[in-house]
Amino acid sequence: MKRLLAIVLLVSIYNIGFGQPDRWQQRISYNIDVKMDVASNKFDGVERIEYTNNSPDTLNKVYFHTYWNAFQPNSSMDARSRELGKVVIGVDRNGKDVRDWDPRVKDRILNAKPDEIGYQKVLSVKTNGRPQKLKEHETILEVILDKPILPKTKVSFDVSFQAQVPIQIRRSGRDNAQGVKYSMAQWYPKMVEYDYQGWNANQYIAREFYGVWGDYNVKISIDKSYLVAASGTLQNANQIGFGYEDEGAKVVKPAGNNLTWNFVAQNVHDFVWAADPNYAMIKRQVKNGPLLFIIYKNVDSFRAPFQKLADTVELAYPVMAKTFGAYPYKNYSFIQGGDGGMEYPMATLIKNAGIGTAVHEWMHSWYQGMMGTNESLHPWMDEGFTTYAEERVMAQLRQKKAFEQDASYDSYYKLVKSGFAEPMTTHSDHYSTNYAYGQNAYSKGAVFMAQLGYITGDKVRDQILHDYYRQWRFKHPNPNDFIRVAEKASGMQLQWYREYWVNTTKTIDYAIDSLWEDGAKTKIRIRRIGEMPMPIDVQLTFKDGSKELHYIPLDLMLGEKPVEDASISRTVHQEWRWTHPNYVFETTRKLLDVTQVEIDPSERLADINKRNNILKIAW
Repeated sequence: MKRLLAIVLLVSIYNIGFGQPDRWQQRISYNIDVKMDVASNKFDGVERIEYTNNSPDTLNKVYFHTYWNAFQPNSSMDARSRELGKVVIGVDRNGKDVRDWDPRVKDRILNAKPDEIGYQKVLSVKTNGRPQKLKEHETILEVILDKPILPKTKVSFDVSFQAQVPIQIRRSGRDNAQGVKYSMAQWYPKMVEYDYQGWNANQYIAREFYGVWGDYNVKISIDKSYLVAASGTLQNANQIGFGYEDEGAKVVKPAGNNLTWNFVAQNVHDFVWAADPNYAMIKRQVKNGPLLFIIYKNVDSFRAPFQKLADTVELAYPVMAKTFGAYPYKNYSFIQGGDGGMEYPMATLIKNAGIGTAVHEWMHSWYQGMMGTNESLHPWMDEGFTTYAEERVMAQLRQKKAFEQDASYDSYYKLVKSGFAEPMTTHSDHYSTNYAYGQNAYSKGAVFMAQLGYITGDKVRDQILHDYYRQWRFKHPNPNDFIRVAEKASGMQLQWYREYWVNTTKTIDYAIDSLWEDGAKTKIRIRRIGEMPMPIDVQLTFKDGSKELHYIPLDLMLGEKPVEDASISRTVHQEWRWTHPNYVFETTRKLLDVTQVEIDPSERLADINKRNNILKIAW
């Protein structure tokens, strides 16, 4: 019986890690050893990689990301940034043009000096001891294999590389504005993800990331005065100290000028670290949750804000776990560094102690860290879902009683009015403006989730979130995977919602057209002006203060949402056929009794013109 239970447990773990039976995934194990020279800001590194080809395909080549080669004058990132900076997206209060710069990048790469640029030079890649042919494509390294990797086989790679840490420009670098010495993101040659769509060998232009699930064993040798924070769990804490050591342990550091930090992270798709000689640490063990490390520059201006951050994120975790599922790893680190806020498995780089930013980056552990969606193709599934989650968590922490997602809705409305809107299916790097990317990925993506609650009912939407968490952790879900979860939980057909909201820029606009009395009944006509059809809630208010909710399902749904507010009587009407622009429904109340007609009293419908949604009548 014990042997049978062990087999069942192993099968369960395998299924969580490798996805559903029809969705194979590659698997990887990294052993990385780097030696940092803090005087030159350069390091040498070696990687020992075990790569498992779980695909049905024979691989004649593999690819590596060499991200830091983007931080060189006239690189693709540099050229793209300068070109977008020519685009005018508005006018400021002083009448000056607002250009579509990423303010962190601008033309800084073009002006970087030789000792300020970044590079990753792969010296050699050996497969089972045999040197392989290499071909550089700026931030992608092509490895042409002398022997193909057959399906369902494992191969070993030995990679030797050298790197120079760039000045802080985007995500990674040295000497950021807050004085953090090293923010080490995208710092190692990282194997490109090969999935059911083929190789995802995207150049590093601006954003986003996608990686192979695997295990990391990382050793970082650096000047002994530096505190290192990283993804994973420190293995030699009692030799390192700096606050990582076990309570009551006597720290015995090895001789020499350097310390070697050994971090291990399992079932993650990336690894980040940061280092500074003036870091301080706060540790918090969350009840029924992870051990939190808050690492920050030990100066007066940062101590109180980061103490408040530590207090708040500890309070935030129960809300996060209850609403979105438990955090599965042993620890998580909030590390001051980088150029804003950027998420990585088991850690984030945050420039300052902003609570909203910290909650946002930690929530990425769910929609980037655990789901691992292809962000280049579907950034809204990460950034949008994370923004939605951040807004919910922050609203509960602040006891906000108003609509939680109002900021995302407002940003979406501004995008529509700007004329820069593009479909959410646009590849992250191929948006015509940084502005459209940001509003789509973050705001419109958050509205997708909030508005789903309008369609299915909030309780059902929350069930969808939990089902999604249970079914698709560590499996790289795509938009259809999410929609299928939503359809099963709601009993509705929802492909139309994805097709309109994600695949097009069509908008929602409904209006109250007219009211009239017909015998003993009052008729109300609603008109669809926008091109995107939706189910409609209409609330009638009468002179005596009573209310009626009239619910009109959309025919494309082939279903209806459950009652959300039992205190108001609800009438479910015949479904509205999407081909028809007008719809008439009726109430048994007299026309002269009606004092107000309102479309979508919950305001979850992303209707771009709210002014025609309400009619107040003074008889």
